Amino acid sequence: MGVPAFAITALARSRTARRVVMMLFAAVTLLAFFALAPLAIVPLALAGYSMAPTSAVATASLPAASGDWGYPLAGDYFKGRGYGYNPVNGCSYCSTDHEGYDMAQGCGSTIYAAGPGTVITAGEFYGWGNTVRVDHGGGLVSLYGHMQWESLRVSVGDPVTAGSPLGSEGNTGRSFGCHLHYEVQRDGIAIDPEPFMTALGLPLK
Repeated sequence: MGVPAFAITALARSRTARRVVMMLFAAVTLLAFFALAPLAIVPLALAGYSMAPTSAVATASLPAASGDWGYPLAGDYFKGRGYGYNPVNGCSYCSTDHEGYDMAQGCGSTIYAAGPGTVITAGEFYGWGNTVRVDHGGGLVSLYGHMQWESLRVSVGDPVTAGSPLGSEGNTGRSFGCHLHYEVQRDGIAIDPEPFMTALGLPLK
């Protein structure tokens, strides 16, 4: 019993022995990490988490763009009312003379700025409910209406570009179900968004 105890004491006092023990410990720790890492990554992958950088994931979901402008929604959407005379059956407060273009992906879908400019409205705005308006200069303004309350990601004075997230699709204001009311105004007067977007290389449905 005395010999092993003496040997252990001698090894503990040896600098070389301590280095060897530390190197062995480090090697075992690294081997254990590489052996167990797949066991942690596989469940995360099955749960829907990605190891890709956040910027790469966000870029993949941006709206299609043409030059400085893009769509206000990313991917496919359902078309609602277009510009002009469009009465809504069963909705007494809905205007018959529709001044925008309604598009929908579902409640909570992200709405993006269609072009570069400065935010001039971010909050409740008349019958559009929770609304963002962007001044693009030259008398041109785009409006994004009916967004969910507390979903806005911009404030008045913020600069935006095409693809900047503004908020989430909702059903606020004089709305008849979750959708985005996308409106384009020139010198304070609403214009038809369809030919406007088509001229930019971004045809609407």
